[in-house]
Amino acid sequence: MRRNEQAIARLLRRRALSNVRDWQAERRARTRHLIELGGLVLKAGLAELVEDDRATMFGALLEAAARLQGHGHHDEEPEALKKLWRRRGLRAFDADAAEAATQAEGKRREAALAATG
Repeated sequence: MRRNEQAIARLLRRRALSNVRDWQAERRARTRHLIELGGLVLKAGLAELVEDDRATMFGALLEAAARLQGHGHHDEEPEALKKLWRRRGLRAFDADAAEAATQAEGKRREAALAATG
């Protein structure tokens, strides 16, 4: 009987540890997601444009959400807005990637010149 109680206790401890690990992994994933979203706000220049006024940023995001729910201008279709904003975002990501590649190539050239020179 004692062996069974010990086995049950071990099982419960393992299950509790597993639950904690799952919770920590979910928390890390959520934190990473929130950091990425905040990075997008910075990358778009919104924080700088509104002088880091969180109420203004929140208002702008609420306006975007309202427009996507069809509560914007009468001639705006939410799906068309999503497509427009997605295209703009993809172009900006592509431009950033191209700029990063150009900078990396410049650094490689500088390093090569420094190594030979």
